[in-house]
Amino acid sequence: MTPIIWRDANVGDAEALAYLGAATFMATFAFDHPGQPMMEHLRQEHSAEYYAQALCDPATDILMGETPLGAPVGYAMITPAAHRELQQDCDIELKRIYLLGPWQGSGNGKGLLELVFAVAEKRRAKRLLLSVYEKNVRAIGFYERAGFAAIGETVFMVGQVPFRDLVYARNMD
Repeated sequence: MTPIIWRDANVGDAEALAYLGAATFMATFAFDHPGQPMMEHLRQEHSAEYYAQALCDPATDILMGETPLGAPVGYAMITPAAHRELQQDCDIELKRIYLLGPWQGSGNGKGLLELVFAVAEKRRAKRLLLSVYEKNVRAIGFYERAGFAAIGETVFMVGQVPFRDLVYARNMD
């Protein structure tokens, strides 16, 4: 397998992140997300403009993985926590962790998650939160093996279509 080189993303990576985010979102969720709402979601939440804005936000960290030739294959986005009713002081959120299929299952996801934990520690987070689609059984197993536990649920909108997400937390101490 082609190795992944991980680094902090910068504003010049916005377009690559948009393509990567859209590709991985569709590959993961096209099985039960209606087409037009998914396209609307991708236009809003996976545009180059969205990522450019996120990359300029000092409260957001984006780790990007590339092949040695510079092709983007994965990323993680860490933000302030967005689950007001479930969060505690000093929580941050793993908003996105995406890895193209050919790079899954060989330890790359675990390695990326370790880098996310290092960001959480640098930010002095007490807990790391994330939300995961209730039908994404593979991701749920991955998070549970990494020490996350379910603490609630939320609604994730794809266009105007609601989906039930489970909210997980992992103590960082």
